[in-house]
Amino acid sequence: METLAIALLGFFVTGYLVLGGADIGTGMLLPYLGRDESERRLVLTSFAPFFLGNEVWLVAAAGLFVGCFPELEGELLSGQFAVVVPLIVGWIVRDMGLWLRGRSATAAVRDGGAGRRGARTRGTLRRAACDGAVVCGSWTVALGWAWLLAALFNGSVTEPASGPAAVLTSAAVTTLFLAHGLGFAALRLTGAPFERARRGVGRTGTRQSLALTSVLMGAVVVLAGRGLPLYESAADGATLALLVPVVLVTTPLLVAVQVWLWRTFRRRVTHPSYI
Repeated sequence: METLAIALLGFFVTGYLVLGGADIGTGMLLPYLGRDESERRLVLTSFAPFFLGNEVWLVAAAGLFVGCFPELEGELLSGQFAVVVPLIVGWIVRDMGLWLRGRSATAAVRDGGAGRRGARTRGTLRRAACDGAVVCGSWTVALGWAWLLAALFNGSVTEPASGPAAVLTSAAVTTLFLAHGLGFAALRLTGAPFERARRGVGRTGTRQSLALTSVLMGAVVVLAGRGLPLYESAADGATLALLVPVVLVTTPLLVAVQVWLWRTFRRRVTHPSYI
């Protein structure tokens, strides 16, 4: 049961970094990909249908981690408190920016029809603030994950990573988020934002770039997991016998919903949505 629990945990964390890492990386690149209001809305529309579904993988991974590895979970959260808190704050700020961006866009249409210059100005400022929240939140989340993974690579659970090696490792993981976002953007966008994403991808090719960074995300999870005492900190056999079968039953449903979501929104975005 311990091996199965570890495999499921790795599966969910990999799923989150591959799927959620795409919208995080795209959010980080928003100022580069979208140079005006219309282009920024197009970039946000490219991942808006996915970001909540992607976060379900993180919720599933967290639930499995807390239930099956409670001792390690306590050590990790207390030891990496200074890293986890900014990561969660960045996550909240980014999601808040996306939610409020939709409300600002709706208000702008209504106020624009009424011809209110002051209201339109306030709407522009609100949308700029929301865009800033998406960008800053995305960067904070990516840097938080990078710093946390730098510690886990060295098997350090009880204290954050430090030193030049940690800085280089964090920079490499953050760059991986950026490259992953570029591949996703090149696969989803059209027009000038697509051309910028395609230039960033280079000669690798759109699908090949996204596939390569997805494999690297999986490798990051494996490297981080090797440094954790997962077998030693697993819950007792009775707890695992209860939780693991439940997770096994629900996992195909999660995968099926994700496949349906990607099939539904598989086409490139050609115009902004309510975002």
